[in-house]
Amino acid sequence: MKRKVLNSLIAWKSQPKRKPLILMGARQVGKTFLLKKFGEQEYTNTLYLNFEDNPRLSKLFDASLDPKMILKALTIEMNAEIIEGKTLLIFDEIQESPNALNSLKYFCENTPDQHIVAAGSLLGVKPAHVKGFPVGKVQFLKLYPLSFLEFLEALQETRLKDFIEEQKSRDPLPPNLHEKLMTYFKEYLFVGGMPEAVAEYIDSQNVSKVREIQNDILNAYSLDFAKHAPKEHVMKINQVWGSIPNQLAKENKKFIYSAIREGGRAKEFEVALQWLIEAGLIHKTSLISTPKIPLSAYADMNAFKIYLVDVGLLGAMSRLSAKTLLYENELFQEFRGAFVENYVAQELVHSNYSLFYWASEGRAELDFIIEQDGFIYPLEVKSGNSSKKKSLRVYGDTYHPKMLIRTSPMNLRKDGEVLNCPLYLIEEMRSLIKG
Repeated sequence: MKRKVLNSLIAWKSQPKRKPLILMGARQVGKTFLLKKFGEQEYTNTLYLNFEDNPRLSKLFDASLDPKMILKALTIEMNAEIIEGKTLLIFDEIQESPNALNSLKYFCENTPDQHIVAAGSLLGVKPAHVKGFPVGKVQFLKLYPLSFLEFLEALQETRLKDFIEEQKSRDPLPPNLHEKLMTYFKEYLFVGGMPEAVAEYIDSQNVSKVREIQNDILNAYSLDFAKHAPKEHVMKINQVWGSIPNQLAKENKKFIYSAIREGGRAKEFEVALQWLIEAGLIHKTSLISTPKIPLSAYADMNAFKIYLVDVGLLGAMSRLSAKTLLYENELFQEFRGAFVENYVAQELVHSNYSLFYWASEGRAELDFIIEQDGFIYPLEVKSGNSSKKKSLRVYGDTYHPKMLIRTSPMNLRKDGEVLNCPLYLIEEMRSLIKG
């Protein structure tokens, strides 16, 4: 499967002042596959080390943090030649070896021509408590589940994907292409972007098998909680995790601690919530009452919504029936449009937007507020074909933004100050805003 992040890896390789690179992302989003493909494509040879599968490797870094000593030990241990500039070293699940993580600092300072990439599923959780983290000596890159456009490419709809990426105008797409894209979009809402689930869908077109894989991934995550989280927080992490579908099913999707357990409070569950955020399994969007730059300065830390890392996994958690693929309105309206909102949230994160939403004293609420090129834009998510835009109008009359944006199943068009962005075009939001 072709991933956009591969281009970023190639750009990293060509940098004259290169730091070791850490690829972050939740488990099973394809980090190992991507790094091995990168090594195969761009280097003479690749040396792959997995610190979780082979704990003995950590001992090589316990003995010394001197890069030359480490490289010498690795050539013996792995029985492989390491050539600067031609060999790619992959340190996988590096969070399992604090000294290996710390060694990246010395590789950066003393052997800058040695190409090293590291990956970790729980790097956001563990290094926060590790002494000697190589601050300022590594470059970070994030990998998420396949986006909708990557999903299209995986389905070998490369021309259709290229057409979307080249779409610069705000004119409606040809009706036949719009209908085709909406069909694929419905499939994506069910399949999601976890590589194994996508691969199964491509191979078999069997949604039952796709759902089995999604459930296996969810079970693996639960095992991760038990294995890697502090013992005193494992139950609470599971409770927070299990409550997400119910949280999103509410009319007001604001995260409520008492919805986890009767009488539940922030001080009881906030550590568990943060663990899931740092593990890359959920996205948090915070409420702002005043849309000013920077948005983060006006966020209410006590009012937020939570979305899952992958919309397909959300469907599996909530036991969404595959029959909804046959009926467009049912799929879009499930959980009060939560699946569509979750999709938009993860696509915005893919596109490097920070997540915020806006509400005004019960008068109106907008699902997302985005910041781009020094301007703030409201984004309303519509799961149906209704053209009503009360909340957008309230926001527009109050703050007078350059543009009001609505995303829905309707075709692309610009009506005065309102841009209707089809759901499948969220990934191209930056280009559409620029016009």
